[in-house]
Order: sequence, then structure tokens, then C-alpha cells
Amino acid sequence: MAGDHQQPFAVYTGMFDPVHLGHLDVIRRGSRLFPKLVVGVGTNPEKAPLLPIEQRVALVRETTRDCPNVEVQAFSNLAVQFVRDVGARIMLRGLRTLSDMEYEFTMSLTNLALDPGIETVFLMAKEEYSHVSSTLIKQIASFGGDLSKFVPPPVRDALIARFKKEKAAGS
Repeated sequence: MAGDHQQPFAVYTGMFDPVHLGHLDVIRRGSRLFPKLVVGVGTNPEKAPLLPIEQRVALVRETTRDCPNVEVQAFSNLAVQFVRDVGARIMLRGLRTLSDMEYEFTMSLTNLALDPGIETVFLMAKEEYSHVSSTLIKQIASFGGDLSKFVPPPVRDALIARFKKEKAAGS
């Protein structure tokens, strides 16, 4: 029936270990495109996270406080299942490079096979964020490098504290 449709909202999933300026750019731009954006902070059984999921959720919440239509939740299942569980039909993904494009293309086809009712929408990274990755940021942080161009201050502080604790435990 006409008029029965709610405006579609989107879900942006990732490990966000740590959340960085590239992620935040996709979140902010996505929050302008959709009436609601759910950010799903997930786990990946193939990766050992640097930061615990509770801290990652808290950091995403803290750094997106200025986006009133952004909601942050933890999840521990398949991303497509999480999208279904929150009642969305759109997955938002960010693309940085051609290699991202190949990976995301494969994932979107897999997600479409798992649930043909969920569509994937891609946002290209802004040029200044196209090289930023959580892996790169963790390397810089582990060597005490300047993180200010890659992460917001709360994330920088969390990473510095994490590596200080690691160094203290190792000495």
C-alpha cells in the first residue's frame, strides 16, 4: 500500500579496530544520506582485535555524538544477519582502493546470495582517507608515531594507553 513504506535506513558494519577518520567520514556522509544509520561494531574470528569490543563501541559512540541519527551496536554474527536483525535492507560500505573494490564486490555478491532483499551501497573514500587503514594505524601507534592525521583524539588516547600498558607488561 502506498504510504506504508518507512524510509529505508542503512547499516555500516566493521571491526573498527580502531575507528579512524576514514570510517568517520563514511559514517557522517552516510548519516546525511539515510534517516538513520546503524553502525555495527563486529568481531571477526580470523582477527584478534587490539581493542575489546566494548571499547570499540564506546569510541565509535563518542566520536559520532555529533550525528544524532547514528546508532552504534555490537554484533557477533554475519553482517548480513545483523542487518536483517535490526530491520534494515541496506548495507553501507566504504571503498578506498581497487583491492577494496574486489573484496567488497565479492562480499556484496555473497551477501546478496545469503539475503536477496538486502542491497549494498558503496561510498568512495575521500582522497585524504584512501590510504588510511586500521592495520596501518596500529603499526604507527605501536611505534609511538603521530596519529593525529588518522584518528580523532579519543581514539589516539586509547591507542597510546593500550600500547603503554603493553610495553609496561613486556618490560
